[in-house]
Amino acid sequence: MTSLVELRVLEGPNLYFPRAAIKLTLDIGTIADASDETVLRFARRIGLSTTRPGAPGSGFRQRFAMRAVERLVRAVAQESGTSRLAVRVRPTAEHNQLVVAFPWRNRGRAEALGHAVAHVLDALPSPDVDAAVTAGAAEVAAAAPGARPTTITPRIPVVAVTGTNGKTTTSRMIAHIAQADGKLVGWSNTDGIYIDGELVEAGDYSGPSGAGRVLAHRGVELAVTETARGGILLKGIGLTRNDVSVVTNVTADHLGMQGIDTVDQLAEVKAVVPRITRSSGWSVLNADDPRVLAMRAVIRAQPWVFSRDPDSPAIREVLNSGGRATTVIDGWVTVMRPGADPEPLVELVEVPMTLAGLSRFNVENTLAAASGALAIGISWQSVVTGLKSFLPDAEHNPGRMNFFSLPGEVTVVMDLAHNEAGLEALLEIMQGVRRPGSRVLLGLGAVGDRTDELIDALGEIGAKGSDVVAIGHKQHYLRGRTMDEIDVLLRAGAARVGVVDIETYDTEVACLAALVEGAEVGDVVGLMCHAERQAAYDWIEAHGGIADDPETLATKVRVVRG
Repeated sequence: MTSLVELRVLEGPNLYFPRAAIKLTLDIGTIADASDETVLRFARRIGLSTTRPGAPGSGFRQRFAMRAVERLVRAVAQESGTSRLAVRVRPTAEHNQLVVAFPWRNRGRAEALGHAVAHVLDALPSPDVDAAVTAGAAEVAAAAPGARPTTITPRIPVVAVTGTNGKTTTSRMIAHIAQADGKLVGWSNTDGIYIDGELVEAGDYSGPSGAGRVLAHRGVELAVTETARGGILLKGIGLTRNDVSVVTNVTADHLGMQGIDTVDQLAEVKAVVPRITRSSGWSVLNADDPRVLAMRAVIRAQPWVFSRDPDSPAIREVLNSGGRATTVIDGWVTVMRPGADPEPLVELVEVPMTLAGLSRFNVENTLAAASGALAIGISWQSVVTGLKSFLPDAEHNPGRMNFFSLPGEVTVVMDLAHNEAGLEALLEIMQGVRRPGSRVLLGLGAVGDRTDELIDALGEIGAKGSDVVAIGHKQHYLRGRTMDEIDVLLRAGAARVGVVDIETYDTEVACLAALVEGAEVGDVVGLMCHAERQAAYDWIEAHGGIADDPETLATKVRVVRG
C-alpha cells in the first residue's frame, strides 16, 4: 500500500497559498501504527530532536504525524537543494490521512518532491529510515525542472465574484452594469463564456479556465469572473490577483467533497478570492453573514460591506476604519462613506431583480452588484441604468427566479435552488405571488453530489413550504447516484413533516407538465430546474406561457399584498 493517496497540481492561488502549489493527500498509517522506537528514529533523522509522539493510533500520534510530515517535506527539499520552502499541513475527516501543501516554481521537481515524501513514508517500517530520506532527496535532485506555473497576471481590471448563493446573478448584474457604462465586458460563469453579452463558449466556466478564456479575448476592457469552490480546490484560481472581489454569502453546499466537511471550512475556501484582491482595490463583503464579514481579517484590500440593515454594527465598524458600505434606507439603495451624508442611488422598487422588493436574496445581490460596480470605477449613472434594465428573465438571468404566466392564471417560477438556502428563497418568492386561497406546487429535485443530509433536508424544506410536492429527477446530474437513491432521501425528508403523497417523474419537464396540469386559478408552480432549463422554457412557450415583465410581476405582488 502506498502512502500517496493523491497528488494534485494547483496552478494558481488556492486554499493553502496565494500562488501555485502542490497538494498531497497522504496516508500516515506507517507513522500512526509504528512503534515508539521507529517514530523516534524517524524524528531524529528529520531534525525533531525532542518530541513526544504519543501512543500508536492516538490523537497525539496524529498531531505528531502532522509536525513530522511538515519537517520531512522541508528536510527532503533542503537536502535536494531547496533551502527555504513554505509547507502547510492539515488534518482531514479521515483519521489516518493528512493534506500537505507547498508552493512550486518548477512542476517537475515539485511533483518529484511529492512522490519522494510518499516513498519515505512507505519505507518507514524498515530500519533504515536515514537511507530512505537520502534516497528521496536524490530522487528530487535528479528530476527535470519542468514547466513553470501558468497563472495569468491580468492586463485589464477584474471583478471576481464568489459565494454559495447569488454569485451567478451578481456577476451577471455587474457585467450588465458595465455594458451600460459602454465597456466591452467579458464574463465567465456556470453557463459559459460571454463576450459583450454574447455566449461564445457554453459550459461550466466558474473554474480557473473561465478567467483565462475571458482574458484571452482581444478588446475586452473588464473581466467579471464567477469563482466556484470546486475550481479553487481542484486547480487553484487562474489569476494572480483581482481588482475587486465580491463575496455574497457562505451556506452549506457541496460539503463532504474534496476534504471540505463544514461551513467554516467552506468559508475558508471562498476567502481565497478576497485574499488575492490587490491592496489598492476593494473587497465587497456581506456584512449580514458573519463568516463573510470575518474575511476582513485576511484581506489586504479596502473593505466595502453591504447589508440590508443600515444600523448594522458591521457598517459602523467598517466606516470608522475608512471603508464603505451599501445598504437600504427608506427603500433606497444607498452608499455610505466615512464623514459624509448617505448617498441614495436608486429605489428598490425600480430594480426589477428585487421582484418588487419581494426577494430578500435579490435585494442582497443588488447591494452586492452595486457595490462591486462602483468599486471598479463605473459611474453612478451607469449603475442606476444597469440596475433598472437588468431583468429576472431568461435573457438576462436564465434559470434564476424566472417568472411566467400561463393560461388559467397560473404562475410558474423556475430557479436553480440547488441547496437549502436556495430552496428557501424560491419558496419565499412563490408565497409572495400566491393569491389568498391559492396553492404552492413545487417540483422538487436534487443533484447527486450532495450529501445524504442535504438531499434529505431539501425534501423536508420543500414539503413543509408547499401545498403539493412532486419529484422531478435530474438525469444529467445524478453524479454517481441512482434516481431511486435520491428519491428515497427526498421522500424521507418530506415524510418527517407528514408529507407522503408524492409523485415522481423521470425528468424536470415531465414534473413541470404534471404540476401545471393540476394547477388551479391563482396557483403558483415552482420548478427546481437544473438539467433541462431550455426544454422547460420551450414547454412553457408551447403551452401559451409568457415571461412576466417587471410591471406584470409587480401587479401580482400588489394583488397579494392587497
